[in-house]
Amino acid sequence: MNTSRKLLLLTALLSVMYAIPTMAQIAHKVTFDAPSAFYVGNAKMPASSYTVTQPNFDDNLLLIEDADGSHSVFVEYVVAPTDTPRPQTDVTFNKYGTVEFLSAIWIQGRNSEMQILPSKAEQDAAKAADAEKHSLSAKNTGETK
Repeated sequence: MNTSRKLLLLTALLSVMYAIPTMAQIAHKVTFDAPSAFYVGNAKMPASSYTVTQPNFDDNLLLIEDADGSHSVFVEYVVAPTDTPRPQTDVTFNKYGTVEFLSAIWIQGRNSEMQILPSKAEQDAAKAADAEKHSLSAKNTGETK
């Protein structure tokens, strides 16, 4: 029985040690304040302060969550290269009429953007009207190592 406990404790300790490097791979956390409601993926998000993180560095998946944790969504993105580094961190929205969709996240100093894959609702809205793009300043809290 004592040997079983030791083996279980050792297994638990090794599991924690292997999980720590995985958590440290989140390269950036971006925060922004949305003054009005918007859609990301199929989720409608209210006006609030938001945090964007990448839970798994190997996946093109972002977690977007409001400050109190009551609204959150995972959304896929693709990396789109640009010619010059971005001068500041910001988030970009596509607005169709009165409805806004989160479309991209830019990180200061990077030569790429994270383009949010458009949902079916956004694709339908794009067929009916041209998008008005606008950006909000965001804050990149840097590496979480």
